[in-house]
Amino acid sequence: MRKALILAFLLATSTVQAQKASIKKVELAGEKIIVHYDLEDSNPANEYQISLYASQSNFATALTKVRGDVGNEVKAGSNKKIEWNIREELGPYKGKLSLEIRGKMFVSIAKIKNISEGDKFKRGKSHTLTWKPGNSNPVTIELLKGDQPISSQNNQQNNGSYSMFIPPHTVVGKDYSIRITDTKDGENVTTSHAFTVTRKVPLLLKVVPILAIGGVVAALAGGGGGSPDPGTGNNGGTAIPLPEFP
Repeated sequence: MRKALILAFLLATSTVQAQKASIKKVELAGEKIIVHYDLEDSNPANEYQISLYASQSNFATALTKVRGDVGNEVKAGSNKKIEWNIREELGPYKGKLSLEIRGKMFVSIAKIKNISEGDKFKRGKSHTLTWKPGNSNPVTIELLKGDQPISSQNNQQNNGSYSMFIPPHTVVGKDYSIRITDTKDGENVTTSHAFTVTRKVPLLLKVVPILAIGGVVAALAGGGGGSPDPGTGNNGGTAIPLPEFP
């Protein structure tokens, strides 16, 4: 199959910035095909939307079982790499196969500012989400667990701020994130770093008051065992003297 691979690289050009892309090599690694390329741009702040296509669909649909320097927000640089799992995408494919990489300048719908890896947010509360808008199109804002939506707000203003409410019955745990999608361009998506959802009230604070009440009950019950001292009374104080009879 190595000799049957024919690779073409297409990149949207610009009359303003000097851009250059070059394929270094294509290799087979088990059930994966790995494409190595360099992407040069005189402006390091520019980002690209990179997609990989194959001839089995006549280059009509972008491949999905890919990872690495592919998708949105790919920055210029050398030694870029795309890994494609051909077995997952096409099954036991046989025959010749041509690959094509397509790229275009990418401006993200949003740059999320205030969520960092490992942050913790309490369920049942609202948290202010801020971002830098990339355009003025309305957006969809989703709370994700892994890649599964937990809640969604559609047609929100792309104004850089949103009060994010985490439902009170959200499962406590890690691997949560926020996804913002351009409603007019479903491929323009940005996802925050992963964060953790915690309880609104820590479990320990819910248990301690019950333990404290149990301690008071034990104290009132005496807790020491045996009969009370007749000279002191049940409460440990001085006994009341009885009157003398003639």
